[in-house]
Amino acid sequence: MIVNDNPVVAPPGTNPEEPQIHPSPTETPKKSKQAQKAGPTETIQELGATEVPIAKSNIHVMTIIGQIEGHMVLPPNSKTTKYEHIMPQLVAIEQSPEVEGLMLLLNTVGGDVEAGLAIAEMIASMSKPSVSIVLGGGHSIGVPVAVSATHSFIVESATMTIHPIRLTGLVIGAQSSFDYLEKMQDRVNNFITSHSNISEKKLKELLFKTGELSRDIGTSLAGRDAVHYGLIDEIGGIAQAMTTLQEMIHAKKETKGLKQ
Repeated sequence: MIVNDNPVVAPPGTNPEEPQIHPSPTETPKKSKQAQKAGPTETIQELGATEVPIAKSNIHVMTIIGQIEGHMVLPPNSKTTKYEHIMPQLVAIEQSPEVEGLMLLLNTVGGDVEAGLAIAEMIASMSKPSVSIVLGGGHSIGVPVAVSATHSFIVESATMTIHPIRLTGLVIGAQSSFDYLEKMQDRVNNFITSHSNISEKKLKELLFKTGELSRDIGTSLAGRDAVHYGLIDEIGGIAQAMTTLQEMIHAKKETKGLKQ
């Protein structure tokens, strides 16, 4: 009989009678909820904050910043708002029962006329109340987007630059080209006057005013001037816009309840 002087001893914490289950190579251990969240380093790199506050609200906030991009793709070093990103969001907001109001934050230098006018028309045709806040600037085609909301705000330090439509690239020097440009300008003017309190006469006066812009025609309106001419409804920021939007949502609910 052979006696083994070195018996095999199970490691501490294990029961030799229980079968050992080894995970298959294809299985990966599940991460905890804490591990699934992005760490502070990743959040700082992406958003410049250690933690992003997430608040459940009945209001959707949409930002329109930089240059409104149309059919032509702008250089990657330009801050742009792509119309193919904004349009589906507006449709989703209109269809969503959880979203009761829209807040627009604008700081734009203008951009593609048709793309900006299309966004403005979609916002104006929504059944849900909306407010816009002009922050920094609402230039050129950003003016129709600003006035397309149900109620518009502008901070005192912001400016709105109003100037005629400009074309870049090859322009055929024919009468039909100038007629088309004039009709496009009329489309923009009609939208602005129908969605704000500024008169057509005053708008054209501001459009073709010389001396306001360097080597150009047009006018740069500061916050209170934009309100004075009736382009924007009132001076205000986030708090005023949020209060007004909630009041409009509440009024719409009461009106809907009376109709039912």
